[in-house]
Amino acid sequence: MYGLTVRWSLADAPKGTLKALRAYVEDESYAKFAGLDGLRVKTWRARKGEWFEGSYVFVSDETRAAFQKSFEKIAAESAGSKLIGSAPILIEACEIVAVVRGPSGFRSSSHFEHERKED
Repeated sequence: MYGLTVRWSLADAPKGTLKALRAYVEDESYAKFAGLDGLRVKTWRARKGEWFEGSYVFVSDETRAAFQKSFEKIAAESAGSKLIGSAPILIEACEIVAVVRGPSGFRSSSHFEHERKED
């Protein structure tokens, strides 16, 4: 499978950035990527105060490469970069060896797993 990782540093991001990123993903980004042709799955990952990341799996290397090329052109001005205050520190193609769905399934959002507090 054809993967792509896009990572931003949160080390110098303003207080509340992770909270703002969660809201952005739930309110805008989720719907955008739910309709992206050629995308199998996308996850948004974060480590508070360290990094925020989009991990993608595409149907083909050509689809992945086209998305990567178009994103690299606007990466510094993307919504994530604006919220964080800096461009991604990593945009890297990779191989996804396997994906498994465990017996507990997936949740589309971690919204209900976070308290309403400032990050």
